[in-house]
Amino acid sequence: MSERKYYLAVDIGASSGRHILGWMENGKLRIEEIYRFENKLVKRNGHLCWDIDHLFGELVNGLKECKRLDRIPASMGIDTWGVDFVLLDGEGNVLGDTVAYRDSRTKGMDEEVYKAIGEEELYGRNGIQKQLFNSIYQLMAIKKKEPELLEKAERFLMIPEYLNYLLTGVAKNEYTNATTAQLVNAKTQDWDFELMEKLGYPKKIFGELNMPKTVVGAFSEEIAERVGYQTEVVLPATHDTGSAVMAVPTSAEDAIYLSSGTWSLMGIERLIPDCTEKSREHNFTNEGGYHYRYRYLKNIMGMWMMQSLRREFKHKYTFEELYQLAYIGRYFTSVVNVNDEAFLAPDNMIKAIQDYCESHGQEKPETECELLYCIYCSLARCYAQTVAEIEEVTGKTYSRIHVVGGGCQDRFLNALIATETGKEVYAGPVEATALGNLMAQMLKDKVFEDLNEARQVVGKSFDVKLVDKTLRF
Repeated sequence: MSERKYYLAVDIGASSGRHILGWMENGKLRIEEIYRFENKLVKRNGHLCWDIDHLFGELVNGLKECKRLDRIPASMGIDTWGVDFVLLDGEGNVLGDTVAYRDSRTKGMDEEVYKAIGEEELYGRNGIQKQLFNSIYQLMAIKKKEPELLEKAERFLMIPEYLNYLLTGVAKNEYTNATTAQLVNAKTQDWDFELMEKLGYPKKIFGELNMPKTVVGAFSEEIAERVGYQTEVVLPATHDTGSAVMAVPTSAEDAIYLSSGTWSLMGIERLIPDCTEKSREHNFTNEGGYHYRYRYLKNIMGMWMMQSLRREFKHKYTFEELYQLAYIGRYFTSVVNVNDEAFLAPDNMIKAIQDYCESHGQEKPETECELLYCIYCSLARCYAQTVAEIEEVTGKTYSRIHVVGGGCQDRFLNALIATETGKEVYAGPVEATALGNLMAQMLKDKVFEDLNEARQVVGKSFDVKLVDKTLRF
């Protein structure tokens, strides 16, 4: 067996998952993707759902690949998107379907929640941006439409926590992901059981909140036999943005970050929450971060719209070809609100964009170039508006934006961000989420003294480029 000490990050997004090994070599953090698998929504009983059995099967297959390569990790951690969860009965069985956040079951559930607590008071308690797919509204949908599931429930686990449970038999809730549920008090940094009483949610199903670096447990005997080795499962920041922000290669208090992927998460890192009415009116969120930091940010639709267009175009363009097509379409002037609900899960994204433009008295994009530039320009302007609002709310001016995650490879969008914001824009690292996952495990193992040192190592280990706003094709 190799003398290197490996750590395994399992990073699962809305469209794919990856197993990425990390290790230290000559003072730098090195990574290698060893397994990749598809993730997608499936239709079950009239709802958009996650195929959790498929995800777990692929999780195990990736673990087996570590054995095949003779790279047994000292520990592993799992991160995924936020807000989605499973309910377990007393025997650990999943109750109902694993319904996804893009499903429409939460329509009207905000009004049901507001019957118990006003919108302003709710934000004052948890400081979480209102998004109709948050767990608080999903639970209300279950209470109203399938109350028997809540009556039978003994445990609430978010997606990465449930996967950990399948590996170890240990059920543990993790802080950063729990905050996306809109059920954690921003000041106490614990479940808001008083709020749960108001809403009629069973308090017993919500377990103690654990911080990143916490050990979940070892593989069960069955899993160890299936994959061919034993290792320790550790909690990273299980919300993927929580992990990505950890890997921003600078003091995140000094710069604005943009975690760019299917979703765009744009904000700053703070040590105290801002649950004021002004913050609510600007629709900022105070999600939990590593070591009780706060990720003060906005959720923006992100690359989802581009990904959807790419699937719908007749020709299978490369990403480089998409950038060039968008550049050709820069004469087009119509823009859309990228956060409009019309773009959350349309049957046809092209039609949704065209309908939006027509209904708002704008020219309808007809060509692929026009469609692409419409979205690129709309995203960049949304980012610029978010930057302006961050500076207004905080009373501080920021000179830099750090773009991390898969979207940081989009040269055209990066150039538009630099142009629209007038800020220095730095792109990289690409694998920020997996890096943050690995960093939490290595911090637990005392490879790094603290988060600042870990960020410095990331900065010197991976390519971070200053974006040229004069990009030409």
